[in-house]
Amino acid sequence: MTRIIADISVSLDGFVTGPDPGPDNGLGTGGEALHTWAFSDDPEDRRILREGTARSGAVVLGRRLFDVVDGPNGWDDDTGYGAGEVGKPAFVVVTGSPPESVRLTGLDWTFVTTGLSDAVTAARMRAEASSSNRGKDLDVVLMGGGATIGSALDAGLVDVLSLHLAPVVLGSGTPLFTGGTPRRLEQRSVTSTSTATHLTYDIL
Repeated sequence: MTRIIADISVSLDGFVTGPDPGPDNGLGTGGEALHTWAFSDDPEDRRILREGTARSGAVVLGRRLFDVVDGPNGWDDDTGYGAGEVGKPAFVVVTGSPPESVRLTGLDWTFVTTGLSDAVTAARMRAEASSSNRGKDLDVVLMGGGATIGSALDAGLVDVLSLHLAPVVLGSGTPLFTGGTPRRLEQRSVTSTSTATHLTYDIL
């Protein structure tokens, strides 16, 4: 069964970027500390990254995040989604209008202009098709940014919330939670490493 999993790194004070994020400063000032775990040699960090990317049948992201990862200082073969871990899933971008061009032409991009719910539906279809081809259940991963995940939680579109809690206080930046609809969570797993506390919750 395909699940919708919101998966994101967050600071102790609840930010998913540092101050002043943008295409030339993707994670904001100091925000690189949020993803230290993803480049760690810790066996548990490596396992969590490997398992997380291996389950990805499709990945949903917002337009601002797309502009960062597709920008000149964005993803490459060493830093892209699941780089060095698994094959590349389909990517679905929620946007008001498709970009005129895409730098990362080696990836499978779909641009949905009719809202987040339709983007999640499109991603689910891609994940289910990949599941059939690979003979195992694959999931839709909402990788961000924070506003996209917050909107998906508010709309009841998310089955699982996976947080990578980094040991850093950023002071300001892009908050993950800004109010919205209350949601009850059930803790499913906690894994602590030297670089993060990895938390997984089922959304009730």
